[in-house]
Amino acid sequence: MAPIIELKNVSFVAQKQLIVRDFSHKFEEGKATALVGPSGCGKSTVLKLSAGILVPTEGELLFRERDVFSMSRQENLDFRRQAAMVFQDSALWANQSIYQILELPLRIHFPDMSAAGRRGRIQEVIKEVGYRRDLSIRPAALSMGEQKLIAFARAMMCRPKLLFLDEWTESLDESAGHRLIQLVQRHKQEENTLIFVSHDFRIIRNIADYIIMIVEGAFSSVFSREQIDQNENLAKYVEKGIAS
Repeated sequence: MAPIIELKNVSFVAQKQLIVRDFSHKFEEGKATALVGPSGCGKSTVLKLSAGILVPTEGELLFRERDVFSMSRQENLDFRRQAAMVFQDSALWANQSIYQILELPLRIHFPDMSAAGRRGRIQEVIKEVGYRRDLSIRPAALSMGEQKLIAFARAMMCRPKLLFLDEWTESLDESAGHRLIQLVQRHKQEENTLIFVSHDFRIIRNIADYIIMIVEGAFSSVFSREQIDQNENLAKYVEKGIAS
């Protein structure tokens, strides 16, 4: 089976600094892959490159064997509908209400959906994530944890087949974090694809099918969860690499 996402010899330079270097990997459809490594190693940048949020300085990003940046407008819209990302800093629009933020993906990808249909989908998703406050307020009125809930809800709005998560449980209390972990696990059980960054080894060990170690912006090694579970020394190596 062809990979759902493939990075081919991808490099990324920002402010004359090489952040990601000649990174190649094929992400298997229906599996969960964790990107791990020490702080500042480039894993969040690799995640954004995989999601098509950043354009590679060199190399290619393929979605189902099609170059994302050579797609037609309609093909690119289809990719954006199937893929969604939760940013580490939530990345909510400051001048929009929570309702407008959640409604926008539906307006873009389902232009024929009625206002009542959009409202129903929004209510369904905020209930799932556990958000209970007014939807007319703006992000500045929310705590960091509440912003993360809305960022997750926005990502789930169009029922994506491919979900990119950057520290999606950060800033959440234990109850809210557990709820989002359960939603991600359910998403995976429905044979969707996950690519995520987390510093929590428990989450990685429970969710990831594969773990990619990134060192100084380059692909270092990849392990399966079975390898981690069967080799405690390897598990300690990965956990140490995450914490450093």
